[in-house]
Order: sequence, then structure tokens, then C-alpha cells
Amino acid sequence: MGEPFIGSEAIASGALTPYALRSRFRAIYPDVYVPPDLEVTATQRAEAAWLWTHRQGVVAGRSAAAMHGARWVDASKPAEVLWPNRRPPPGLRTWSDRVGDDEVEMVDGVRVTTPARTALDIAARYPFGRAVAAIDALARATHLKVPDVELLAERYRGRRGIRNAHNALGLVDPGAESPRETWLRLLVVRNGFPAPQTQIPVYDGYGQLVAVVDMGWQDIKVALDYEGSHHLGPDRFNKDIHRHEAITELGWIDIRVTSRDTEGGIIARLRSAWRQRA
Repeated sequence: MGEPFIGSEAIASGALTPYALRSRFRAIYPDVYVPPDLEVTATQRAEAAWLWTHRQGVVAGRSAAAMHGARWVDASKPAEVLWPNRRPPPGLRTWSDRVGDDEVEMVDGVRVTTPARTALDIAARYPFGRAVAAIDALARATHLKVPDVELLAERYRGRRGIRNAHNALGLVDPGAESPRETWLRLLVVRNGFPAPQTQIPVYDGYGQLVAVVDMGWQDIKVALDYEGSHHLGPDRFNKDIHRHEAITELGWIDIRVTSRDTEGGIIARLRSAWRQRA
């Protein structure tokens, strides 16, 4: 039993005795158990939450995004499920809301909100920046189309958070490869720059692909690249240096951003680049 399961069902079926259940497994939610050494993933936490509802609820929000394959879902955060229980156990968040039959689908045997409904819930319930980052990842994993979410939003016109949802959906871009890339893109837009294109291919004079920059403006050849922790190894570091040199030789201004950069410093460098191209 490497996955979450309902303890009372295991005892009733004869698979486990009450003593074996208590001594060999740990409860993640009331009557829902996992092996004691299991490092619970976001999808397993979502499945456990669904089992806690006796398979009657619907996995939603960030838990649904994880079930759909979205990356960057924090497994330590509470699971989220549509279920009319206002006093869920620790590690679980519930809310009661209307949901249409066409807004629910089965994923690995679990009832989950569709990508469009998942995106709408996230956009309406999460803080703006977190919502855009989460939906970016969901769209990248599922090929979600924002117009489908906006059409669904019309069904819930007047619902709390719908106005905020429209604002967040207007800035979703599946080209973001990490939450920090989303953060960088939103920082740029918030400071008055046009929304950058993401994942721009850069070719040399022979038509060979030299690089794909995280985001930028192809018409003026200004790029922004976020250098995350995966860039720290010596091989990747050397590769990034050669890549930066090649892009620069092709006429691009390539602004490399790390976690150590301040927002003001990033914007100052970007404004300088725009002035050069203006």
C-alpha cells in the first residue's frame, strides 16, 4: 500500500487488522492512511483529500492543478477540495460552490475539476501574482486556452472574485517555465512595459537555432533571462556564458536576472536597454 487508502475499508476487506493499520501506517487525514516514510506528493495529498470525502467531493484549486500535471505545486500546502464541510481537518481546505457536470472529469480515478474550472477557481481565489503563476503552469501542462476560462467565467458572473479573475487571466502565458519567470514578467508589465513575448527563438545568419530566451521584445532585440538554481553547475554556467555571447553578437541586449537582483535594479537595467534601442 504505497498510496493513500481508507483505513476502515482496508480492515473491512480483511487486508489489514486494526493493529497493523495503527502500527504500520500513519493517518494523513481522519481514516485516510499512508506508509509512515512516504514523502507525500501534491497529487497524493489531493487523492487523500478526495478519499476523506468518501469519494464524493471534487478535487479543486491547486490540488486539481497538480492532478492535471502542473509543476511547482507545493506538496506541503493544504489540499483543496469542493466539499460542504466548513471544519476540515488540518492540512485540508474545503469550500462549497456550484459546479457543473461539464466542469468535472476523472483523473486517475479521482473526481477533479477540469482545467478550465481549475483555472477559474485559482484566478478568483488566489492573490494576483500567485494566481497567474499557478495558471501559467496549468496551461503549460494541459494546453489550457484562456478564452475557454473566460467563457466559463460568464457562467458565474457576479460571483465573488470574478473581477479579479478576469485581471489575472489577461496575463496568463504558458510560456513561463517557472513561477520566477512569471514573477519577472509581471514585474515588467507592472512597471509600464508592454507584455513581453515568451520563449523567443534566436537564430544565426545561417538559420541555425542559437538560443531560446525566456522573454523579450523581438522587434527591438531586448531579452530577459531568469537564471534559476539549475544554472549553478559549472557545465551549465559555461554553456550560459557562450549562449549569452552568441546572443549579444547577434545584436540582442540580453539581461540576465537572478534571485539576488532587486526589482529596482532589474527595471533600471531594462529601461537602459530600451533607451539604447529607442
